[in-house]
Amino acid sequence: MESPSGGSKKMKEPLLVTAPTSKGGFKALPFIFASEAFQQVASVGLLPNMILYLTGEYGLGNAEAANLIFIWSAANQFTPIVGAFLADSYVGRYLMIVFGSIFTFLGMVLLWLTAMFTQARPHCDKFNRTCESPTTPQLLLLYSSLALISIGGGGIKSSSMAFGADQLTGGNNAANGRALESYFSWYYVFVQFSALIALTCIVYVQDQLGWRMGFGVPAILMFISCLFFILASPWYVKLKAGKSLLTCFAQVLSASFRNRHINLSSKATNEVHYFRKGSMLHVSSEKLRFLNKACVINNPQLDLTSDGNASNPWSLCTIDQVEELKALIRVIPVWSTGIMITVTYSLDSFTVIQASTMDRHITPDFEIPAGSFGVFASVTFVVAIALYDRIVLPLASRIRGKSVRLSLKQRMGIGLLWSCAAMVSLAIVECIRREMAIHEGLSDKPQATVHVSALWILPYCILSGLAMAFSGIGQAEFFYTELPKTMSSVAGTLQSLGASAGSVFASFITNTVDGVTKTTGESWISSNVNKGHYDYFYWLLAALSVLNFIYFLACSNAYGPCHGGDAPARASENEDHETTDDY
Repeated sequence: MESPSGGSKKMKEPLLVTAPTSKGGFKALPFIFASEAFQQVASVGLLPNMILYLTGEYGLGNAEAANLIFIWSAANQFTPIVGAFLADSYVGRYLMIVFGSIFTFLGMVLLWLTAMFTQARPHCDKFNRTCESPTTPQLLLLYSSLALISIGGGGIKSSSMAFGADQLTGGNNAANGRALESYFSWYYVFVQFSALIALTCIVYVQDQLGWRMGFGVPAILMFISCLFFILASPWYVKLKAGKSLLTCFAQVLSASFRNRHINLSSKATNEVHYFRKGSMLHVSSEKLRFLNKACVINNPQLDLTSDGNASNPWSLCTIDQVEELKALIRVIPVWSTGIMITVTYSLDSFTVIQASTMDRHITPDFEIPAGSFGVFASVTFVVAIALYDRIVLPLASRIRGKSVRLSLKQRMGIGLLWSCAAMVSLAIVECIRREMAIHEGLSDKPQATVHVSALWILPYCILSGLAMAFSGIGQAEFFYTELPKTMSSVAGTLQSLGASAGSVFASFITNTVDGVTKTTGESWISSNVNKGHYDYFYWLLAALSVLNFIYFLACSNAYGPCHGGDAPARASENEDHETTDDY
């Protein structure tokens, strides 16, 4: 209810439309999708063969190079959450994407320079496969390029998806739940289709034309992406940044602690809550009730000014602030279940090494580049989304006579199961490959080709693609619909934060397994893949994936019904859906 003095806090509206309402809508999406596609091709094209660049041009060992890539991947996935807070609180999504594009371009130019000039990297003897140790300036240039790419990527990833959704929901534009679900699905289709091009064309250029062209092409594509996005600026709906979310969260925690002596009534309506004018929330929810103390008016004369504002925002907060923090806290357990699935995605560097020792020929004159096997996961992703969105759902809806779709938690759970199956598949293939290498007497020849077709890696790629299609999109829509609209950028980057945590966890597991197994002989993840036991490593990750699925079931049950599972928060309430959040 409103404060007794009759006033309510005149807070700055978090999102204000600055462009005419005629802008935005579906006509703005092609520009965003095209810009995102160029950026994805440029960025994703750098990753697959990076371990070969680090080991071949900088003389790093497999484990050392993999750890550097894990740390870089973690940075790539962590910076978007920082960018999201900056976009929502200070900069705005449009400017954040512009700044991110510029930084990414500069980073790619620096990386290209490491390939262009021999002085920028250590001298390597290609014949004897030996390299000098890189100097401090050489490593500084390499790390600077990777850091700029991470910072720039954070700016783009933090706002790109939410900026596209703004075109459908900003101003007078409206999109029902089905339209938003299709938007998220097709956004990821564009991302994966771009990854498909990167894993074929860019990787092929790197393999056949060398690193100079291999890093130069992504830099050019990134320049085109930046230019394309900026030139289309007049078409966009641009939303201003609002209040600082970090400050608001800190105020809620501070007010809750200061008011810890307040005894909350068993009925929330018995308390006088402080809310801003025009807010849809007049009473706090019963979840995480201890935070409700932050918005309870204990003494109106002391807590409120003469015009109804809070005397001290660090002692009294609005219901909206409290509910925003509650929403973020509540999704954290479900968010954490996505960390393990990211660990399985982080194995690309190891699968590249694995594939490089197998027979990759499709015809006598053509073989698949080792770094291009990820393309099969991208193809699976695109095909799965197309079938699900355009064939399975319409057919099921026609049969049932009403709109039918899987709930968000069901999609996330199915994706986790596919991820478990993918790890089992990879472990079996590696066991067969290693035994064949030993049988052929190649234990001391890690670079020799084993007479096992690399196409046996396809089940892992296909299952990984299915896992991404179900879990990835399910998580993205879950965060976007469960968190308030003022936190759209944060919602769009929670997945990236999970991926960052997954990369750090992957690095931790790799270091731990490498350190522990070294004490009893050859490391499981030895630089000599034929003497190591990568299959044992994969079995360990498969077991952890199963435990993670069980953990997801517990978190899903504890969370309760989803707003987005039955009727998304931004969806039309009249749309007839048939969904379930039960497992």
